[in-house]
Amino acid sequence: MTAKRTPRTATVPQGRTRRLLHFGRAVGELAAGAAAEGLSRLARGQVPKASAMMLTPANARRLANRLSRLRGAAMKFGQLMSMDGHGVLPPQFTELLGSLRDQAHVMPASQLAEVLEQEYGVGWHRRFRQFSFEPVAAASIGQVHRATTHDGRVLALKIQYPGVRESIDSDVANLALLAKTPGLVPAGLDPAPLFERVRRVLHQETDYVAEARALAEYRERLGDDELFVVPEVDAEHSTGRILATSFQPGDTIDHLAAPGVPQAHRDRVAEALCHLVVREIFELRLVQTDPNFANYLYDPETRRVALLDFGATQTVSLQRVEHLRALGRAMRDQDADAMTRAARRAGFIAETDPPDQARGVVNLILTIGEPLAHDRPFDFARSDLFKRSFEAGREQFFGDGFSHAPPPDLVFLQRKMVGVFMLCTRLKARVNLARLFGAQL
Repeated sequence: MTAKRTPRTATVPQGRTRRLLHFGRAVGELAAGAAAEGLSRLARGQVPKASAMMLTPANARRLANRLSRLRGAAMKFGQLMSMDGHGVLPPQFTELLGSLRDQAHVMPASQLAEVLEQEYGVGWHRRFRQFSFEPVAAASIGQVHRATTHDGRVLALKIQYPGVRESIDSDVANLALLAKTPGLVPAGLDPAPLFERVRRVLHQETDYVAEARALAEYRERLGDDELFVVPEVDAEHSTGRILATSFQPGDTIDHLAAPGVPQAHRDRVAEALCHLVVREIFELRLVQTDPNFANYLYDPETRRVALLDFGATQTVSLQRVEHLRALGRAMRDQDADAMTRAARRAGFIAETDPPDQARGVVNLILTIGEPLAHDRPFDFARSDLFKRSFEAGREQFFGDGFSHAPPPDLVFLQRKMVGVFMLCTRLKARVNLARLFGAQL
């Protein structure tokens, strides 16, 4: 196990007024940071631009810290921007927001005890032989604690932050106001679909009863697996705001990128992750759509990967499977005409889209699908495919634009695939994607 960071403690702000105050402070901090950056650039004889002044590493640190204190919808927004902002946000800004994936402020012990008493009742500590007040993980919805029952079972208790569920809609409305800060969002970018996506995801992820069902269903469909393990729900200690599961040891999987880890080992894990995505979509038809690196724990003793967090699990219809197969075949064959038909059926383009815009979308998808056209290992570390894809997507967005967003279910699936490929890039892995996906096409 690697050395753990000392957790930052902050009470979760509750109530719309208190949370709005934090959003107001975020706007003030960003504006002050932008003003300081503008004066600095003027002193150097440069003409400052609003976006360049706002999207600085210093402002990213301020924003990440404020969102981490708020948690809930605010922090989820930062997580999504850190993953989906490549090619739109500056790299340093994206990287600093990326710290929100697994580094949230944690509740002080007093607030944690209040939540436990509300869920388990007075004398809640008598439920366990041992309970650790130091969380093993903290994210946007809740934090995870280790506990041992009197019969020796070791559990992971995912404890929801107080007030997060009730503040979702107001937080999203506040985020919309924050996004109007000049220079924070690139001109021409309408963040409304992203905010609506965050709102829907959070309502789903704060329903721990539904998550328990999804976890059990996924565990059953996956079955026994050589590399992957799925925790088991412990119904006795689960409530509406606490999800208890069997405890899974390990470090976040990106630790495999550390020096000294053999290339063959990184390739093996990355290939298994890509194969899992294929299985989820085409065989299980049940996808865990949150590819946060912290949701994959690697245990060096067993050399297995634990799959965590099923709050954003999504089923895939048979019709959507066929749409994706058609898209995959067109990518494999690099066939623009077939891709146009497949993209139209899937909902990426519409009959009313201008021809130039439709061609831009089709060409972007074909670019992304280049690895499927070559039966050889794709070198994630050396390829410039992601850079070219993001640049093409940015050019399409700021040029002809997109007349409509893709169907919501495709947005979730796209996020999962992008997240896994980003992880493969972090691991500097080599994977034959053509062979993995080709078996289902």
